[in-house]
Amino acid sequence: MSEKITVWGIGTTRAMRVHWMLHEADLKYDCRPIGARTGETQTQAYLSLNPKGKIPAFQHGGFTLSESVAIIRYIGRNFELPEEFFVAANSFEESRLEEWCVFIAMELDAHPLYTMRRHGDLKHLYGAAPEAVDSAREYFLKQLNAAVPPVLENSRYLMGDDFSVADILLTSCLDWAHGYGIPLPKIIMEYRQRVSLRPAYLSAVKVCYPNQSMPVQDGGEE
Repeated sequence: MSEKITVWGIGTTRAMRVHWMLHEADLKYDCRPIGARTGETQTQAYLSLNPKGKIPAFQHGGFTLSESVAIIRYIGRNFELPEEFFVAANSFEESRLEEWCVFIAMELDAHPLYTMRRHGDLKHLYGAAPEAVDSAREYFLKQLNAAVPPVLENSRYLMGDDFSVADILLTSCLDWAHGYGIPLPKIIMEYRQRVSLRPAYLSAVKVCYPNQSMPVQDGGEE
């Protein structure tokens, strides 16, 4: 696939996922460094690309895609990946990978972490709700601790010994949680530290967060 790749969006956890996946695949692409709450996603030009008015957005030739999970799954399915990158060998493995992606996107990201974002950092827009924030924090830890440590006790990554898109999703949520001061279990902290040393992660951080040393979360993203 030699068509041009373009990514719109920097400075958010969900945009970081796309940059990271492209760096894992060692793909050349154009980056349009627009932010989530700068007004750049509400221009007529951008809304014609992504009517939802959020980042990231991804173009491959004439094909346009939004939603960070869908984008990194598309990259994983349509481009050559490093030998050590997990590729499902059968429908069982594909379904297990999909299970992880849905779990992380819904039970870690959308429900607890974004609730904390909405009623914490963005309380001036959505209203303060300290009880909801506390409940979301507890829920995040409950779901994380139920699903992840038992797997990491026996393997380096979520899908075994090979790194996968699920690890990109999980690490992005762990970065977000760490930024909120959520205490992570030792086994998960060690996993996060190990994954964050990957060359693709480090190079993607430089693209997605050019003026920051650590990832931060923002709204207006998918």
